[in-house]
Amino acid sequence: MSMVDAEPLGRRERKKAATRTTILEAATALFLERGFDAVTVREIADQADVTPKTVFTHFPQKEALVFADEKERHERLVAAVRDRGPGLSVSGALKAHYLAEIAALKTEPQSRILALMDGTPALIDYAERMWLRHEDALIATLTEEFGLDEPSEEIRFYVRFALQIQLMAVREADPEASVEAGFRFLDQGWAAYGEGGR
Repeated sequence: MSMVDAEPLGRRERKKAATRTTILEAATALFLERGFDAVTVREIADQADVTPKTVFTHFPQKEALVFADEKERHERLVAAVRDRGPGLSVSGALKAHYLAEIAALKTEPQSRILALMDGTPALIDYAERMWLRHEDALIATLTEEFGLDEPSEEIRFYVRFALQIQLMAVREADPEASVEAGFRFLDQGWAAYGEGGR
């Protein structure tokens, strides 16, 4: 491909990225001002000076406007396990990653988005479903690491439960204690609690 052919593609990609950013900024401002449920896609489109169809071209549903960084979060989660340092367990890597992500949620502008979510059941539901979409990628990463052709049941259960730890911890007053307890339980199992519990 010549530079003449490549240049318009670059311009097209930049224009798409700029449109996406404009839509996101309009949506975020409206959501924070009036709440998620009170804002329509038509209003977001008008504010961004695009059509509703253009909004849906960039974001498949309204909830996706609040979680525009889904791809980046997915990549960070997988990288936390795949690229962890020597001697660091999978649980140790996930624990550190979760605590860093939860800490980031408490800074601006994420803290305002988190407050918006807390009052919007549709967003909480979407966030949980979005988070659990990472399951297959984490399973594949661990399956490859252990040199298996297919994931074991243990890997499947581990990943499912490990993802749940973050979902629970993010709502706790002391997320660090929750993450610690979750991984301690996951790594040691219920046997430590004995027959009658303790």
